[in-house]
Amino acid sequence: MSGDEAAFGSSELDESYELCAAETEQYLAPMWRATEALPAAIRPHVLAVSGFLLRTDRIADEGGSQADRVERFARWRSETLEELCARRSTHPLRRAFVDTVRRWDLDCAVIEEFLDAIADDCACPPVFETFADQRRYLRGIGGTAAEMMMPLLGVRGAEVLSLASVLGEAGQLVDIFEDLRGDLAAGRCYLPRADLRQLGLELADLRRGEPREALDELVGIQLGRWNGLLEQAVPVTWMVSPEYQPFLHVLLLGAQLQFDEVTLRQGRVFPGGIEPLTSPGAVCGRPAWPDAGVVPGHVGVIMDGNRRWAALRGLPASQGHHAGERAALRLVNAALRLGVRHLSIYAFSTENWDRSQEEVASLFDAMAEGIARGTEWLHELGVRVRWCGRRDRIEPSLASELALMESMMSNNDVLSLTVCVDYGGREELTEAVRALAAEAVAGTIRPEDISSADLARSMYVPDLPDIDLLIRTSGEQRISNFLPWHLAYAELVFDPTPWPDFGLTQLREAVTVYAGRRRRFGGGLPGPARPVESARTP
Repeated sequence: MSGDEAAFGSSELDESYELCAAETEQYLAPMWRATEALPAAIRPHVLAVSGFLLRTDRIADEGGSQADRVERFARWRSETLEELCARRSTHPLRRAFVDTVRRWDLDCAVIEEFLDAIADDCACPPVFETFADQRRYLRGIGGTAAEMMMPLLGVRGAEVLSLASVLGEAGQLVDIFEDLRGDLAAGRCYLPRADLRQLGLELADLRRGEPREALDELVGIQLGRWNGLLEQAVPVTWMVSPEYQPFLHVLLLGAQLQFDEVTLRQGRVFPGGIEPLTSPGAVCGRPAWPDAGVVPGHVGVIMDGNRRWAALRGLPASQGHHAGERAALRLVNAALRLGVRHLSIYAFSTENWDRSQEEVASLFDAMAEGIARGTEWLHELGVRVRWCGRRDRIEPSLASELALMESMMSNNDVLSLTVCVDYGGREELTEAVRALAAEAVAGTIRPEDISSADLARSMYVPDLPDIDLLIRTSGEQRISNFLPWHLAYAELVFDPTPWPDFGLTQLREAVTVYAGRRRRFGGGLPGPARPVESARTP
């Protein structure tokens, strides 16, 4: 089918597609919002698949006794398969799904595999002895769901479908952790029992959250496997056409945000759970959780390693830059969770103009995509965004988007994010000196009265506080002309992780290092690291 075919053919069919969209918006808002990045002709069909998957899952999980649910789901499964064979449906919601399957020639064997996996789970929640057993479950639920989506994004090859399945498996692990608290209360556990036995744990230990050390180790095992799935799935984001890539980036980012949340909570996730990303404001309600001791008030990050990350995977630099934009949004969430109040990131330096025109264009394309994907989300989180750098050389549409973000978020006060674009530290200082020289010539200030405060007010962002902790990724150990005035007494941490792989784990480790430093500020006696202005606790 051509993606240009937009006419569905009847008012009943149109209503069915609208019902699928409403189902997704109500029960899986992140997916609904992710589809906004898709071309208009494709979006209803993706929502038709999503709506069907969600309704199927709810029929198996909700209402009545287990026997009632098994009987009801068996009827739903049978009717669905009959309609797929007939290539038509009269059901208010399934009508759109069957129409999408027909138009796009989706693989009915994959749909049947999904229905069978849900039926097994409905009849008796599975008990996994090993990770291999768990993988078969993840494939049956999440992997098949992802495979259904991929033909809508224009791909059908075995390799890309396999990677899409892995992305779906990672997403299903998200679901397991979001449902963990309720499942444990009901006596269900979707984690491999061999892992529990290895650590001497019983289900009762998970429910009560003790012993913490063993539970932390159990979480670490799951996170290691989860991270392996995410790493394996990442290539799927560049194996589809560019117009579909933002959609997959959003899905991957959502999985990474929940991965970071479990990383933060560790063994506490069992009795406390994590909030599902089921509503637009779900993440916004999470207060800071500073568990690394003293938290720096202002963290600066030199985001280095996008090109090396891409080169290791045999990819063009542009894909590294797009992965880096996703990491930048992930960093903001991690900073919020740890209680950081000011965050400055080096997005594009004055020296970056010396790169090839093609790479510069890809850098700005990635930046524009990050703005489009993150503006509303950052605003909901209470983030104030500011642009630090020259404003006369950036492509006008991007400059306009950055200025609009500044204006829209100017009253937010949870975290201040300073984005350094076309920025060079020496150039900033030179311009500040010129401005003070002009004031002196005009007679508004005497040269002998010029103070450091006067120089600071002449900077691009006059009220930007000093940086407490500077992090540079990818192993390089230099500051590269980044905010030299504000780095006067910063603690420096050089992390070998390439920027696209930087997450909450790495930020927390850097904050822990900072908390252990004794800061002298040029004085004779060591003093403790300065704390954040105000750290909210859960």
